[in-house]
Amino acid sequence: MMGMSSTEWSAYMHGELGVSLPTEQISETVVSRLEELYRDNLPLLPGARETVIGFSREWPLGLASSANRPLIDLVLDLAGLKDSFAASVSSDEVLRGKPAPDVYLEAARRLGVEAGRCVAVEDSSYGIRSAAAAGMTVIAVPNRDFPPAREAVELADDVAHSLAELVPERVEGLARGGTVGRD
Repeated sequence: MMGMSSTEWSAYMHGELGVSLPTEQISETVVSRLEELYRDNLPLLPGARETVIGFSREWPLGLASSANRPLIDLVLDLAGLKDSFAASVSSDEVLRGKPAPDVYLEAARRLGVEAGRCVAVEDSSYGIRSAAAAGMTVIAVPNRDFPPAREAVELADDVAHSLAELVPERVEGLARGGTVGRD
């Protein structure tokens, strides 16, 4: 269900997995539980906060997420990153969730930038596919716990093995049409 909007995954849980609650209640219950968990222990990748802050000093950043809006806002607040993003979009705010390009296209629109001039950093199969379908330059940083499919990673323009490898020079090189860090 990674990448699906809450409407999509709630319907899947109700219809395909047989969860008896109405879809809206499924979503509300999951979001409520995640809010509790995040308040106790926010699961940020090592170096994520520093990377985002550093990049926000260079360029306006957009966030294109499959998470529900309340979770996006909570995570940005708890991490102290709310001011680092010029735009953020939940897949619940667009017609289709990832792997469709909708959430990325909307983030670019809110930034006032053509999607083809954007660089997306993604860790999941659906996210990589979504950003690539939007026509963005894609840097894959594969999630170690839930690695993306090889076919999805092949859609990326670059692969970094950690956030520490993401530096402005690398992104600038890709934006100019170069290829770096590909193995």
